[in-house]
Amino acid sequence: MSITEYELKIELEGIEDPDIDEDIVTLGLVNDVTIDDETARISLAFNTPYAPAEMEIGNRIREVVQEAGLEPDLRAHAGAEHGFDDEVLPRVRNVIAVSSGKGGVGKTTVAANLAAGLEKRGAMVGILDADIHGPNIPRILPVESDPGVTPNEDIVPPRSDGVRVISMGFMMEEEDDPAILRGPMVNKFMMKFLDGVEWGRLDYLIVDLPPGTGDATLNLLQSMPVTGAVVVTTPQEMALDDTRKGIQMFNKHDTPVLGVVENMSTFIAPDTGKEYSLFGTDGAQQIVDNYDVPLIGQIPIHPDFGADGSKGTLVKDDDSEVQETLEELVANVADRVSEANRRTVSENTSDTPDDALPTELED
Repeated sequence: MSITEYELKIELEGIEDPDIDEDIVTLGLVNDVTIDDETARISLAFNTPYAPAEMEIGNRIREVVQEAGLEPDLRAHAGAEHGFDDEVLPRVRNVIAVSSGKGGVGKTTVAANLAAGLEKRGAMVGILDADIHGPNIPRILPVESDPGVTPNEDIVPPRSDGVRVISMGFMMEEEDDPAILRGPMVNKFMMKFLDGVEWGRLDYLIVDLPPGTGDATLNLLQSMPVTGAVVVTTPQEMALDDTRKGIQMFNKHDTPVLGVVENMSTFIAPDTGKEYSLFGTDGAQQIVDNYDVPLIGQIPIHPDFGADGSKGTLVKDDDSEVQETLEELVANVADRVSEANRRTVSENTSDTPDDALPTELED
C-alpha cells in the first residue's frame, strides 16, 4: 500500500527550516498535501521566489516525496490568510526599501544591482526611484523606451534589461533640470508612484529611498506593505552615525531591517591586489553588534563602478571582478526576505502538529 497523505505530512515534519528552529509543518509552511495517481501535490506558503533558503527547503521536500515513491509537484501560495497585505499593491509580492542615512554612500548603486541581480535569478522585478530630488536610477538602468500610459492614466514602467523602472527622472524635460519641490509636492509625486503605476505582477519591487529620514521615507512606510529595509553605509563614522538613526526609524515603524550593506568597504589596488581600508575598519560591524542586524554585504571600491555610475549593473557583467560579491549580496537579501516572510506565515497560521495533520488515516 502506498503512503497516505497523513503519513506523508508526518514525514514532512522531519524537515527543519534552515533559519527558524522549527519544522515546516509546525511553522504553517505546508498549506495542503494531496496524493493523486502517484503524484504528491504540495502547496507551500512561500512568497519569496528564487530565495536560496526556499529553494533548499523545496529540494528537501522533493527528496522526501521521492523517497516515498511519489512524484513531487510543488506549488506556492501565500496571501492574506498568511498575514500578507492583499489590498495595497496586490500584485507585488515583496517590497524592499533601500535606504541610507546620508547621501553619497552608494545607495542607488546597491538598489540598481539588487534589482538587476534578482531579475538575473529569474524573478519579475521593478524598481521605484523614490529619491525625488536626486533620481539617478535611469543612469545605471537606462530604459529601452519612454513610459506608457493606460486608458486609466496609470503609468506603465519602461524596462531596462528586464527590470521595470519608474523614476522622477522621466518627468524632467532636461537631464540636468533640478526637482525644485516642497514637501506637499514631493508627497504628491510619491503617491502617484504608489497608486498610479501599472507594475503588473512582480516578485520584488525595489524602492530606492531618498537619503535620511524625511517625509518621503515616512510616507512610504505608512503607505506600502514594506517587507523589509536594506540600509547602506560606508565605514566612515559620520555615515555610521546617520545609519544608526535610519535603523531606529525603521524599528519605530515596525519595518524589519533585513541587513546592513557596507559600501566602499576597502580599496583593492588593481596593480598589486593589495587591500586598503581607506575609510576605517569594522565600522558596519559596530552597528551589527549594537542593533542585532546582520551584515549582508561588503562591497569594495573598484574602478568598475565608474565615477559617473554609467557602467550599468555589474551584477550582470561577467567580466567584472565585483560580480561575485554583488551576487552574494543579492542572495543574502533574498534569503533575509524569505526568512521574514516565513516568520510572518508562522505568526499567522502555524499550528501544533496535532492540529496541522488530518484527524483520520486514509485506508
